[in-house]
Amino acid sequence: MIDNTRFLWKGLIYIIRQLAKSIREYKKLSIITPILISLEVVIECIIPFITANMVNQIKAGSDLNTIIKYGILLVFMAFLSLTFGGIAGSTSATAACGFAKNLRKDMFYSIQDFSFENIDKFMTSSLITRMTTDVTNVQNAYMMLIRVAVRSPLMLTFAFVMAFVMGGRMAWIFLVVVPILAIGLALVIYKTFPLFKKVFKKYDALNKSIQENIKGMRVVKSFVREDYEQKKFEAAAEDVCADFTRAERILALNGPLMQFCMYLVMVFVLSFGSYTIISSRGLDFDIGQFSAILTYNFMILSSLMMLSMVFVMITLAGESAKRIVEVLNEKSTLTNPENPVYTVKDGSITFENVSFKYSQKAKKMVLENINLEIKSGETIGIIGGTGSAKTSLIQLIPRLYDATEGVVKVGGIDVRKYDLDHLRNQVAVVLQKNILFSGTIKENLRWGNKDASDEELIEVCKLACADEFITQFPKGYDTYVEQGGANLSGGQKQRLCIARALLKKPKILILDDSTSAVDTKTDAKIRKALREYMPETTKIIIAQRTASVEDADRIIVMDKGSIKGIGNHKQLLAENEIYREIYYSQNKAGAQSADK
Repeated sequence: MIDNTRFLWKGLIYIIRQLAKSIREYKKLSIITPILISLEVVIECIIPFITANMVNQIKAGSDLNTIIKYGILLVFMAFLSLTFGGIAGSTSATAACGFAKNLRKDMFYSIQDFSFENIDKFMTSSLITRMTTDVTNVQNAYMMLIRVAVRSPLMLTFAFVMAFVMGGRMAWIFLVVVPILAIGLALVIYKTFPLFKKVFKKYDALNKSIQENIKGMRVVKSFVREDYEQKKFEAAAEDVCADFTRAERILALNGPLMQFCMYLVMVFVLSFGSYTIISSRGLDFDIGQFSAILTYNFMILSSLMMLSMVFVMITLAGESAKRIVEVLNEKSTLTNPENPVYTVKDGSITFENVSFKYSQKAKKMVLENINLEIKSGETIGIIGGTGSAKTSLIQLIPRLYDATEGVVKVGGIDVRKYDLDHLRNQVAVVLQKNILFSGTIKENLRWGNKDASDEELIEVCKLACADEFITQFPKGYDTYVEQGGANLSGGQKQRLCIARALLKKPKILILDDSTSAVDTKTDAKIRKALREYMPETTKIIIAQRTASVEDADRIIVMDKGSIKGIGNHKQLLAENEIYREIYYSQNKAGAQSADK
């Protein structure tokens, strides 16, 4: 049990240290806030003491000047308390919001450095939840820590001391009531903690449902599945609501519990205090002390109430903080060597006994014993059925993943020896999923080369057969592209992505089924343009259609993660059964006429 407690404390301290790194420029404000809060609390606790003295002075028949002096002093102290509290509110809000800003920035930067292997560990919806809801929870908790978590213990301590100074024996009631309230609040926290911990995973599921629905809205509508998606979302929302409702029901007990303790103290003070005032004729206990005790009663109990809310918020934020630190601490599986190579000599590619699997825990290799040599400037076609690991093969070239076994070389050098940025700048990949970003066509194209001129943009778009549809838009190259290219067809997105890759003028160009959404005539025009525009660039074309790779220098046939044949179209058609089956299945009419 002791070891578990130590482990938990070590884990908590570690999380705090990791999060504290994101405070940075807001450290000063984070220190000033507790100081201002302390001054506010001291003044607030002195005010009832001065008020009690003033009441006693009035009872004793003091003159007007004395009352005015007390009044001016109380107004001044109230003004000071208000000023300190107002400034503390501003500094705490600035510090907390700035801390949240830095956290989101640090998380975003960390995600940008992730390899594909790292990204595979987190769901997109989970990362969104961590950068939004989780950061907001930590932000609120941080604001409470530097304000309420400082104010409440100080208020509790000072109010206790002042209650004993003013009330003497009567203040002992607090030593009875406070433990009752403290135990009750501790039970509330104990019951709510598991519920808050559980709800975050359900938040991920809720965000996933929203994300899928919005991204796939066209599919949802085309299949008339709105009712199904509504029910799915409703179920996820109800699940989150149910857990939060259970937690809030328990938290709602805070109020009645505090009211019970407050009224208990008030009944005691009113009855016993009144009796003491009358019996001692104000000598042992007077009206001033009586009013002060009631004020300190409220201060003590409200401080405990605020402390309970702090603990609840910290409990809620604790799980959020853990999830944030997981992202911050996730180190990329791909790193630069100590002395990286910055120059890629040419576009030659070599695979030497390469095997690969996406996870170290996986039992089976996705790629197994790949040996391949590609000369610089060659046009290579890769074909194979679904699941033959074509994409997995090419992802090893720009180090999107590292080979599990063996060596991948580019320009005669192991890819792990290159500087990652320089390597990827010389290896342009147009992946299966064509992603365009919010902005104009020009802005999207300049991802390939931020300094590209308008003439260069037009040139590559003509090569990719994109200029023909861009010029039909009213705004041409200034046409706004919606998120993900939602306002463009699949073929248009593919051609823009190819044009974007061409702007890089890479030594290796990889087209991963990047012309599947265009017609065969356009596909042929693009391939012809690539041969003429970049003859020295190594071109690797992954395709489902044999027509897309027929004119390649060599075609690689893959099946179940292995190379089953290498040769040109005629050689493979004559010698390779897999290629022949693919070809004839796609050219049935031609095959039938040939048989006749």
